[in-house]
Amino acid sequence: MSVPPKGGDAFRDYNEDRNAGDKDAVYTTSNGVPMPHPYEVQRVGENGPLLLQDFHLIDLLSHFDRERIPERVVHAKGSGAHGYFKITKPLDDVCLADVFGKEGKECPISIRFSTVGGESGTSDSARDPRGFSVKFRTEEGNWDLVANNTPVFFLRDPAKFPHFIHTQKRDPATHLTGADDSTQFWDYLSNNPESIHQVMILMGDRGIPDGFRHMNGYGGHTFKFVNKDGDWVYSQIHLKSDQGIKTLTNDEAASKSPDYGQKDLYEAIERGEYPSWTFAVQMMTAKQAEDLWEKQKINVFDLTHVWPQKQFPLREVGKLVLNENAKNYFAEIEQIAFNPAHLPPGIEPSGDPVLQSRLFSYPDAHRHRVGVNYQQLPVNAPRCPFRMANFQRDGQMAFYNQGSRAGYLSSISPVQFRERSVNLDKTHGNFIGNAVTFLSEIRPEDFIAPRTLWEKVFDDGARERMIATIAGHMSTCREKEIIKRQIAIFREVSDDIATRLEKATGIQGYPGIAELRFNGTHNGFARDKSNRAANGMVSKVGLSVADNNGAPVKGTHKDESIEPTKLKGMMVNGFH
Repeated sequence: MSVPPKGGDAFRDYNEDRNAGDKDAVYTTSNGVPMPHPYEVQRVGENGPLLLQDFHLIDLLSHFDRERIPERVVHAKGSGAHGYFKITKPLDDVCLADVFGKEGKECPISIRFSTVGGESGTSDSARDPRGFSVKFRTEEGNWDLVANNTPVFFLRDPAKFPHFIHTQKRDPATHLTGADDSTQFWDYLSNNPESIHQVMILMGDRGIPDGFRHMNGYGGHTFKFVNKDGDWVYSQIHLKSDQGIKTLTNDEAASKSPDYGQKDLYEAIERGEYPSWTFAVQMMTAKQAEDLWEKQKINVFDLTHVWPQKQFPLREVGKLVLNENAKNYFAEIEQIAFNPAHLPPGIEPSGDPVLQSRLFSYPDAHRHRVGVNYQQLPVNAPRCPFRMANFQRDGQMAFYNQGSRAGYLSSISPVQFRERSVNLDKTHGNFIGNAVTFLSEIRPEDFIAPRTLWEKVFDDGARERMIATIAGHMSTCREKEIIKRQIAIFREVSDDIATRLEKATGIQGYPGIAELRFNGTHNGFARDKSNRAANGMVSKVGLSVADNNGAPVKGTHKDESIEPTKLKGMMVNGFH
């Protein structure tokens, strides 16, 4: 067998091809036949029709027709880069995940930043939350942290997510976006008051980050960290920008190019100004989670609630650094796929219902958008120190199809196994209860954090700017009734907000939400029973309202996770 020339190996290495220059390559068809010129075609005579036998042209055009994969339904516009995660303060006393094990340990990462609601061609400087997703390529498999730049979100009931995202898209009749017609946006919000905290953050000064380098990331969801003794704690993950926080005003954002964030990130890395974030965690025990609800009405499974940092301080763990731009945006950023169900041993999901739904939804979207074998693409493939084996075979574009190894659990030549490191019965077997139909209810505690934001965090200038932004956005809403309802929701946060909005919009809002019925949530403020149930659906066979509103109350867990006194000692190297 002859030796192929250098660079001509039929089984080309991905990294070798990724780093090859133009002068290292010969122009060919897709099947490797060299061609003298890319513009030549075959035709009948100098002025006749084209020939179907011209494979070069057919090959070119047919691939061109298929160059696009479906854009993401959510987070379509994005930027990203590669780098590393380095441990500065090990977390091995709390979590047995290898990635947290030793000081100085490094793990390769890729991060994708994005806007949420817009299409792939929209502006990086839109007033919109930002996605902040990190792929950690650990020695125990990939860990995907699918985060945002805000600690809360618009919803806590998983079935609302597609509905909410549809309100961020074009109107089905007019085909207009929210920039020209905000009716469906405010219609949704005015019927789902639990969104108010996120609305105030979005419409406040932090609603438009200055690019991607100057914003924080928040896991948002509650996870479980399990240690080597099998004990576990609830955790929240924070990524703090080491560049500091910078934001844009409406006028500044309007002056930026659509790809401002991408340009800023790419050029900073090319200059050697590598952006970094400090990775920190909040932790609490099962009993503390129960007590937090009983005493303060803060629900650790609620994506609209935040954990008080004075009670649950941040503990620094490490640094995320981006030091390498993508060589090919499509291959490395557009095709990268994040899945919150990708969790290495020691990191487990909690009962957070929105997280639970995302565990299914994300990989389902990737299999549709990229293909069933999307994890074989180099940017998505794990980098484990062992050869991977499973019984997922075939499908479109199967590349690593596991050779001649058995496609079932063979007794003749079985694959190798590792011992279990996490007692899942202990970690997930603590919930007790019956199957229930559940929809959350709006209650007084849902307005505590937004009220603190308005009264204690915003200064006078920030308050004025938020009112101006909201009033401007409401100006394209076609229905006054929607604005009246939304002002009533703001009034539950602060009468000051409602009064200012009434003056700014010229619309008198309702005095509060006690006399309103919502189509999206149960109304715990309702004076009339007929207004309590979402959509007025008062059924004789039961109302989908729970006394605990989905929170872990006393008795939720059979026993404690880690003793609170022991956990306190684990917080000594706190975040500063």
